[in-house]
Amino acid sequence: MQAELRLKDPIAPQLVSTLRQAIIAAQLKPGEALSEKDIADRFGVSRQPVREAFIKLSEAGLVQVLPSRGTYVMKISMRAVANARFVREAVECAIARAASQLIQPSGVARLRRLIDEQRSAAASEDYAAFSALDERFHRTLAEIVDCTYAGRVVEGARAQTDRVRYLSLPGASPAPLLIAQHVAIIDAIEAGDADGAECEMRKHLREILNALSRIAKDNPELFEDDVMPAHTQTLHTP
Repeated sequence: MQAELRLKDPIAPQLVSTLRQAIIAAQLKPGEALSEKDIADRFGVSRQPVREAFIKLSEAGLVQVLPSRGTYVMKISMRAVANARFVREAVECAIARAASQLIQPSGVARLRRLIDEQRSAAASEDYAAFSALDERFHRTLAEIVDCTYAGRVVEGARAQTDRVRYLSLPGASPAPLLIAQHVAIIDAIEAGDADGAECEMRKHLREILNALSRIAKDNPELFEDDVMPAHTQTLHTP
């Protein structure tokens, strides 16, 4: 967990971002205890912004704050991941449809440059960079349709889905497959095919369900002992 804080800027949001990424990348393991003092010492800050960051991460479902007992990284909940993916599908399929009607050639070029960068990251097996580019791809779509609020909703839901996405690379969800799905989304959007763009986005976002059970089986120590919600039983990837 390497990061330098900008001491002239608010500290707590920077700590939220840094700790969030460390949890997603499993640098901070599910079930691991977190110490306000240790983190404050590590970054050279007071304990107050660390405490504020823990509260924000608790609201995002990434840590659990137990009074008088301590703060712990939450284990991954299959139910929470599936519900977050459900929200992402509702929002991002609408974004994809809107993008197919609103996108300009410059927007298509932006998206295709991100694909080139993803290919480079995958070729060098830099999966941290690959995941960051994946997030940028989806955020860029929200920017293209001028709906940054939708982008913030998606970013909140990603806190859960990205933990599994990171574990799925490179095995359960190979990078070339994810890149191909991104390309299919762009192709449909560029063609002005709203139905196709929605279909390809839905297929992409449901990919995580294909990997989730396998990842939980291979890494039982990282997961809560829970079950998938009922709505996942009705989903069939096109």
